[in-house]
Amino acid sequence: MSAIEFDSGGVRCRGVHLAGQGEELMRAGRRPCVVLAHGLGGTVDSGLEPFLERFSAAGADALAFDYRHFGASDGEPRQLLSIPRQLQDYAAALAHARTLEGVDPERIVLWGSSYAGGHVVAAAVADGRVAAVIAQVPAMDGLATLANLVRYAGPGQLARMMLLGVRDLLGSLRGRPPVMLAVVGAPGTLAAMTSPDAEPGYRAIVGPTWRNEVAARIVLSAGSYRPGLQADRLPCPMLVQIADRDAVAPVKAAEQAAFRATGRAEVRTYPIGHFDVYVGGAFERVVADQTHFLRRHLGAGSAEQPVARAA
Repeated sequence: MSAIEFDSGGVRCRGVHLAGQGEELMRAGRRPCVVLAHGLGGTVDSGLEPFLERFSAAGADALAFDYRHFGASDGEPRQLLSIPRQLQDYAAALAHARTLEGVDPERIVLWGSSYAGGHVVAAAVADGRVAAVIAQVPAMDGLATLANLVRYAGPGQLARMMLLGVRDLLGSLRGRPPVMLAVVGAPGTLAAMTSPDAEPGYRAIVGPTWRNEVAARIVLSAGSYRPGLQADRLPCPMLVQIADRDAVAPVKAAEQAAFRATGRAEVRTYPIGHFDVYVGGAFERVVADQTHFLRRHLGAGSAEQPVARAA
């Protein structure tokens, strides 16, 4: 596994690259490449490396990166989550992947989990050349996600988060450091995710660069970010993996995005929670479905498949 870096909007983003093994997915001496990024506040060292290793073993190159302001990437202030900037980072990562030695620039796959599960739809639509998309336990609709938060944490929680977001935004206009919101917390605490499984689930996978905080201003724009509505414009097949017991990313929004993909979406459901996809038997099943999807759509003689749904 080698370190990589690339420019995105004048900022250096960093990550890792792992070359594919074997010749199963080789075409004309080149391999596909899967480009991965994490969800809300996530970093490469927080659960992504096992996915890279499985993609490499299946014959595909894999590149994972940290968004600017997070992890190993540059960008000030730290922990600032900007949706437009993260989408720009995805575009820059795509461009970099297409330059890697041995990579087929026409067989780039976008992989995103949780918040990035929505990003990959928007990024694929904007790029127009992506060969496939994998959206794992995706947050496809910010409005639905906020409504879900109100259901499990109460309207007061959202009000407190909004107030914190306003403080952060006003402070930024005065040149002050960000006002931080915890990414995860126990039920009843002030954090972006406080479902019973959120804090233990996230902390089970975090690496040394992860920080449990994000600039609170993201709350003010989160509801208007609804990438799943763009799914009808996808230029490629999409695998949507849904956790039936997901308390964080609304299941219905993911199902609706798959429906909008008009025959290009393949849906897989699992009797698990949002964070279970990164560990144990759930990880094994999820990643096996992902590698199978890659082989069918990117292997020799592959063709697009119709919609399928399996429990």
